Amino acid sequence: MAAELHEERLLPSSEDDLRGRTPEELRQMFEVLTAHLRSLHQTDEGELRDLDDAEQAAFDVGMDLREKIETRLENHKRVADVFRRRPEAVQQVYANLKHGLDDPAADIRRLTNPEARDRALRVLEGRDVSQSLTAPQQDQVERFIRTDTITARRILVTENDAYRSAWMKMVTDPHGHAYLNEDERRALQAWNEFRAMGDWSTSAGGFGIPVFIDPSIILTAQESANPFLSIAKQVTVNTNQWKGVSSAGVTWAFQTEGTAASDASPTLAQPSVLVHMARGFIPYSIEVGMDYPSFASEMQTLLAQGYNELLVQKFTVGSGTGEPKGILTAISATAGDRVKVTTGGSIGAPDPYLVWKALPQKYRQNASWLMSVGVNNAIRQIGAANVFHGYTVNLPVGWMDQLFNSPVYESPYMPDTTTFTTTAEGQGMVGDFSNFVIARNGGMSVELIPQLVSQVTAGTGPAVPTGQRGWFAYARIGSDCSNTSGFRLLVANS
Repeated sequence: MAAELHEERLLPSSEDDLRGRTPEELRQMFEVLTAHLRSLHQTDEGELRDLDDAEQAAFDVGMDLREKIETRLENHKRVADVFRRRPEAVQQVYANLKHGLDDPAADIRRLTNPEARDRALRVLEGRDVSQSLTAPQQDQVERFIRTDTITARRILVTENDAYRSAWMKMVTDPHGHAYLNEDERRALQAWNEFRAMGDWSTSAGGFGIPVFIDPSIILTAQESANPFLSIAKQVTVNTNQWKGVSSAGVTWAFQTEGTAASDASPTLAQPSVLVHMARGFIPYSIEVGMDYPSFASEMQTLLAQGYNELLVQKFTVGSGTGEPKGILTAISATAGDRVKVTTGGSIGAPDPYLVWKALPQKYRQNASWLMSVGVNNAIRQIGAANVFHGYTVNLPVGWMDQLFNSPVYESPYMPDTTTFTTTAEGQGMVGDFSNFVIARNGGMSVELIPQLVSQVTAGTGPAVPTGQRGWFAYARIGSDCSNTSGFRLLVANS
C-alpha cells in the first residue's frame, strides 16, 4: 500500500502536480511517467499496441507533461550553473555569511535550528555534489539535514573549501600544521569549537570527515548490503545515549452518561540506546602515500566498506555490551516473541503463516522480514505439487523479496537453516523495524598515525619504524530494540 501511494504521488495527471516539486522529485516523476507511457505504447514483449480513444488521450497528456518536466529540469540546471559562478564580490559575501565575526564558529553556534537547516540545504543545493554524491546519497543527506540539526551544522563547518583542504593536509602529511594558511586554520578552529558543543570528549584530536564523503552519514541501503539503513529508525544524539518513550497505547471504553471516566492512563516505557565507538585502521607504506594522488579518497572507500560490514553484523547479532545490540539478540531473549516451527529441524509450509499470524495486526502494515539466504531458499522450496499456496519464486530469481506483501531483507548474520538445533535459535523474523533504533553521535573522524613501529624480533629489542603510516578512523553509533512486541521470531524450539 505504501509503495502504491508513493507511485501515485509521483505520477502527475496535470501541470498543477509539477508545482512545488524539488529537482529530485521531478526526476523521479519523469522516470515513472516514462515507464507508464512505454507500457501504453508497447507490450512487455515489445510489440506495439493499438490504443483506444481513452488510452490515446492519456498518452498525449502524458507526453505533454513529460516535456514540461524536462523543460523545468533544464531550466533548473541552467540557473544552478549560473549561480555557481561566483565573482570575487559574491565570494566575499559568502565568506561574511559563513564566518561572521573573527570567531569562525560563532555564527554556527548562534544559528537557530531552522536557520542551520536552511543554510545547510543551500550548501547541498549550491555545491556541485554530483561528482561525489549519487542521487540516493543526496536524498539521504537531505533527510538528515531536515531531521537532524547536528548534521546540518556539521555540513556548515566541514563543507567548505578551506576545511576540505586543511583536512587533506592533516590526514596525509605528518607536518600538515606547518602548511595551513589563515583560512584553513580558521576552518579547523571552527571544527574544534563545533565539536566542543556536544558530548564528544572521546573524539578529541580527530579531524571530522567532510559530510559529503563521510561514510557514516552518506551510506544508503540502495548502495550497500545493509538493510537496516532502509528499515530501521535512525536518530542523532549529541550525548552517549538516546532516550525515548514507548507505550502499548491508551485504553478506550464506552461509559454511561454522567458517570466518572475510568483511568485510561497509558503505561509509558523509557527505552534507551547507548552509543559505542566503532574503530577502523588502515596501514600503508610511505611510498604509497607519496605516489598515489587519490590515496585519501580511496582510503575513504575502504573505510566505508569495513564500517558497513561491521554495522550489518552488530545490528543483527551485537551483544549490546561495548557494542550495539542486534535485533536478533533482543528478540530471541523474549519468550513471548518466539514462534516454534511445526516440525523441528526444518521450515515447512505452515511456518511462515504461523509467524505472520503471531505478529500483532498493528505492526503488520509496516512490517519487513529479515533472514539469511539459507532460510530464504528453504521458504522458496516449500511450494510443490501438493503445496501450491507455498510457491514464491522460481530458480532463476536470485532472492524471494516479498512475503505476505511485505519486503524481505537479507542479513548474512542471521542463522542458516543448517544450524537448526533444539534451542531457541532464531531462523527468520518479521516486524515493524521502526521499533529498532539506530543512534548516531556526530559523524566519522580520522587521525593520521605518522609512524608505525615494530620489534625486529618479537618480544625482544626496541621498537623500530616500519616505513609505514596509518589512518585511524572512528565513529560513535549504537542500536537496540525499543519495543520487542513489534517483532516475531521463527525458532526451532520455543
